[in-house]
Amino acid sequence: MNAPLDSQALATAPAAATLRWTVEQIEELLALPLPELLFRAQTVHREHHDPTKVQLSTLLSIKTGGCPEDCAYCPQSRRFTTGVEDQPLMALDQVVEAAKAAKAAGASRFCMGAAWRGPKQRELEPVLDMVKAVKSLGLETCATLGLLKDGQAEQLADAGLDYYNHNLDTSPEFYGDIIHTREYQDRFDTLGRVRDAGLHVCCGGIVGMGEDTHDRAGLLAQLANMEPYPESVPINSLVQVEGTPLHGQEKVDILDFVRMIAAARITMPKAFVRLSAGRTQMTDEGQALCFLAGANSIFYGDKLLTTGNPEADRDRALLDRIGMQPL
Repeated sequence: MNAPLDSQALATAPAAATLRWTVEQIEELLALPLPELLFRAQTVHREHHDPTKVQLSTLLSIKTGGCPEDCAYCPQSRRFTTGVEDQPLMALDQVVEAAKAAKAAGASRFCMGAAWRGPKQRELEPVLDMVKAVKSLGLETCATLGLLKDGQAEQLADAGLDYYNHNLDTSPEFYGDIIHTREYQDRFDTLGRVRDAGLHVCCGGIVGMGEDTHDRAGLLAQLANMEPYPESVPINSLVQVEGTPLHGQEKVDILDFVRMIAAARITMPKAFVRLSAGRTQMTDEGQALCFLAGANSIFYGDKLLTTGNPEADRDRALLDRIGMQPL
């Protein structure tokens, strides 16, 4: 997993090749009649997961704003005027209280996110204490801190981190339209360090940034052909924030989003497919379709980093209505 796979190879590899999925095969999945696609996704889902169970995770922004990167979707970039202020790293006791509240509300995984290009050692050290403290509460731990240097993933693993989140965001071809301050290869380098340290990988992307179906298939092909593929795959719908370059994009059709969830489930059968950012834009019926398509994990609570998220009570009410239970 040290480099992205050549897109032409992904698109044209013969069936006998070692690739699990080509771009062309995933495009064919995305083009299936929706009833057929959902049937295939549910069949795969039931082979590996309980279709009535969903993992509840909570995400806390432990260091908000001031990021030097220029990711066109992100309100935390200091390059854009979005109203998100640069804030210092949260105190340990604040993080612990938030983790206790998340656990009391039913979350089983707690993710800590920091708006850095990547942590300096002096910045990483207090995060290690946070990981240890959250782990001691009996929660699964996850962190998203940006690019990691040699040795940092090992420090996180030693502190008790279970998952490291680092998204590819989109296909290699479309990536340069969205981000200019880091390369696609930089992301694979960090993912390689995470794997080498024995951590689980949480890696996915964003739908609705102006990409086409080929790009969506290209993203899933990169993920599905990792060895191994990520244990957790967040599929995000762009949350448009005024002041970011992507504000004003045409919103994704919910059925196209459901197709992405289903294709992720089929191509990465054992992964937790995470219904992530953008749920505030979805009806309960749209979310229910995502669960039917194979999503079995959600971020739970009233905030997702700096943007809104369905409130916990609404989430529990929805799960009750459709007969699903937390893991």
